[in-house]
Amino acid sequence: MRKVIGIGETVLDIIFRHEQPIGAYPGGSTFNAVISLARAGVPATFISEAGHDRVGQNIIRFLKDNGVDASNVNVFPGSRSPISLAFLDDNNDAEYIFYKDHPHDQLDFSYPDIQPDDIVLFGSYYAVNPVIRPQVVGLLDYARSHGAIIYYDVNFRPSHKDEVMRITPNYLENLEYADIVRGSQADFDVLYKIDGPEKVYAAEISFYCKKFIYTRGANPVELFAEDGFHKSYPVIDTTTVSTIGAGDNFNAGLIYGMLKYGVTRQTIDEGLTEELWDKIISCAQQFSAEACTSIYNYVSKEFGEKLKNHQGSENQ
Repeated sequence: MRKVIGIGETVLDIIFRHEQPIGAYPGGSTFNAVISLARAGVPATFISEAGHDRVGQNIIRFLKDNGVDASNVNVFPGSRSPISLAFLDDNNDAEYIFYKDHPHDQLDFSYPDIQPDDIVLFGSYYAVNPVIRPQVVGLLDYARSHGAIIYYDVNFRPSHKDEVMRITPNYLENLEYADIVRGSQADFDVLYKIDGPEKVYAAEISFYCKKFIYTRGANPVELFAEDGFHKSYPVIDTTTVSTIGAGDNFNAGLIYGMLKYGVTRQTIDEGLTEELWDKIISCAQQFSAEACTSIYNYVSKEFGEKLKNHQGSENQ
């Protein structure tokens, strides 16, 4: 059975509304996506580090309780769990403050079992951090040599805007490794000061990776692929409680759709049909919309169970 391997940071997200905390939940960009995929019945492995503290213990327990293989989440003596403060505004969009000592990041893991057509997900600052770059590149080389599909979520926050020049070589290398790239309007505003999906794709992405998805909140999703293919997808209208996990769950849904509709390494190399793109982007939007209906960073267990039951009935 095909599986997903995610690599990324673990954090504790403390969420505020009207300057008062309303919840604290395990998080991290790839972490959130992997939790949602596992809840939907996808075999998932997560590679990361967790703090040598109570928060780190809770994060590892949370992974295991949700069915994620956490055997490659390392705990280093004396390390502390990163904290993210997320302040929700009147539109339930979040502004973040991060407390993380990136120069002291560590990463030590054995390569997990990766088979042809498995999907590797990576992104955010973790994917460009110079301190752990050798380990990240090692995993990407290993994944590529084993025939996996590589999905890169740019997710570059304004809190790292002063490091753009320093991390650009790593970022461009990530684009070259990726089979599919997703980025948001905010990401490219920080990286390039460029607004507009066509400009971003033509000037900055297409040379490295042909399959590109550009998201921008409540505005349509823009898809670009080989041979000049471009299509816009209106966002699902939903009552939003929090947008914190919107992008992460878009990634989860797209990967879920790729697995459900049989997108393999060969499909990636030959190019997806418009019908196939429509199906997997629909899955991405459903996951994203579901995550926005609660304060949590992931799809609900009930949503995941519905997908598993539906998948089971289709297979009978």
